Amino acid sequence: MTLTLAALTVSCGGGDDAKASASASAATSAAPSAVASAPASPSASASAGGASTASPTAARPSAPAAGSPSGAPGEEPVSLVRDAFAGLQATLNDSCTPGNCAYFLGRVHDELHRMDRAMKADPKGPGHFPEPINLIAKLDKQLGGDRTFENLKKNQTTLIATRDKVNTWMQGHPDDYR
Repeated sequence: MTLTLAALTVSCGGGDDAKASASASAATSAAPSAVASAPASPSASASAGGASTASPTAARPSAPAAGSPSGAPGEEPVSLVRDAFAGLQATLNDSCTPGNCAYFLGRVHDELHRMDRAMKADPKGPGHFPEPINLIAKLDKQLGGDRTFENLKKNQTTLIATRDKVNTWMQGHPDDYR
């Protein structure tokens, strides 16, 4: 029936828009029967002319689960703070050894800034984390935007002290990251 209607519309000289609409209508109305009769297995589907039987929504990736590290919309902000704090704590047992110093200092710097971003994104607002945010701001002022190893090494004492003070503050506020 739809094919007849589409053919009639095309023969009446409806122009290119009518032809495109008719083709789309014919394809749409034919698709349900093709999907219903198509084989279930992917290999059988491929051998049947390469037609896919998957629905358009099946190809879309699902949204990340709450608490995922991606920072995607829908992620619980408390998990951002929790994950950032875990990253910061992972630096506690490391130190600036000759072969590891540049990596270590860079990681401490990065983890502090990850923590800063997470606290500022928390629904309680940045005012809920005043001391850690101020400590990181003070560190940034001292570093002057220079994140090179030489500058981090020169300011190593302040960098490590900032990490330790943020860690101590967070330990005293367990409801903010659990």
